Amino acid sequence: MKAGYLSEFFTGVGMKTLSAVEADPSRSHQHELNGAQPLMRLFGEATGKHRYETLFIYLSDSDGEPVVEKGSLTWYDARAKHHTRTEHRAYFPTNEVSRLAAEGDLLVVAKRPDNSLLVVIAQGGSTIASQVQWLFSVQLEHKGFSVREELETEQDRIQFASEFILEQLGIEPDTPPVAENYLDTMLERFHGKLPVTNLFSAYARETVPGVDPVADPDAALLGWMEREEILFRTMEKHLLGDRLQKGFANDVEGFLAFSLGVQQRRKSRAGHALENHLQFIFSANMIRYERGVATEGKAKPDFLFPGSKEYKDASYDAALLTMLGAKTTCKDRWRQVLAEARRIDHKHLLTLEAAISGHQTDQMKEHNLQLVIPRGLHMTFTPAQQRSLLTLADFTAIAKEREAAAGNNSV
Repeated sequence: MKAGYLSEFFTGVGMKTLSAVEADPSRSHQHELNGAQPLMRLFGEATGKHRYETLFIYLSDSDGEPVVEKGSLTWYDARAKHHTRTEHRAYFPTNEVSRLAAEGDLLVVAKRPDNSLLVVIAQGGSTIASQVQWLFSVQLEHKGFSVREELETEQDRIQFASEFILEQLGIEPDTPPVAENYLDTMLERFHGKLPVTNLFSAYARETVPGVDPVADPDAALLGWMEREEILFRTMEKHLLGDRLQKGFANDVEGFLAFSLGVQQRRKSRAGHALENHLQFIFSANMIRYERGVATEGKAKPDFLFPGSKEYKDASYDAALLTMLGAKTTCKDRWRQVLAEARRIDHKHLLTLEAAISGHQTDQMKEHNLQLVIPRGLHMTFTPAQQRSLLTLADFTAIAKEREAAAGNNSV
């Protein structure tokens, strides 16, 4: 087991696309997995029936919470008494997760270091299915299970993109030890409490020397976001420590409210951090912009170039106006961007979400929405998708060119 790699959380993984028989709950009250023979690489040869404690999770691209249920999976040899043949099978009782399964969904069986299992069913064709497949780097080349046992290659190193996906699976990687070096400084600087996001973002940038937001805005953005996330989790862990140590006894509602508050604050701060760092990059590149200004009604694009004055000037060439939505993750929320800045037909959306499904990126193209993905995340997309992605450097160049063209037109 290697810290900072998937092997810290999984000893092996099997993956396949669900068939109609496996997904149909009317066939049986128990689900028997076809093509289970490759799973012998994970479970070994069955001697009797071996029951694994299992956490089942159903994931889709909806903004709702994952469906989670505890249960078990049994591994056995259906021909244990046969002298020459074996027929290994894996089965589990129907549960709330399996009831949601459909033909074409992605099925993942992952073995944990404590010998328990994580069984994930991800909606077929969804972004989360694409992300899970990328996370484990498994190629589905046949109808049965594809299995990986060794999870310590460079692809398996846990980075910014993979942390988001692991959280969807209920796994939160520990903050790197280096973050503890900053805790005392943060507590002193911010008087023992979390500051407003723009101050915290500025501090995070201070701790990442050697990045140039002009020469390489993509590396700067990812470096600052990753560092701010690490620093925030370190500070949060310290500040929430006393409350967690006290526990919640039988106060289930209190625990749920506390947990929900923590999750909402994390998401909100991550979104603000992304905009803070983008604002710094645009300013460093001397690009004119406004952040969060109204265009029509209550619509407020995250960034408008060059600004609201030009946008509201009917004589200003709309082809030289640019808007950028900024979302750490987009899922179906990318559609919100379409209703902003009506004068601008072709809109831009920057996201830090990795491995967005081809189905979703195709939909974005159909709606004239151009994805901007930091260069370091391009490798999570298919080669065909990568050809139509912009980097942040590409986007800043476009904004500069349009601003220059507007200046020339006014001469």
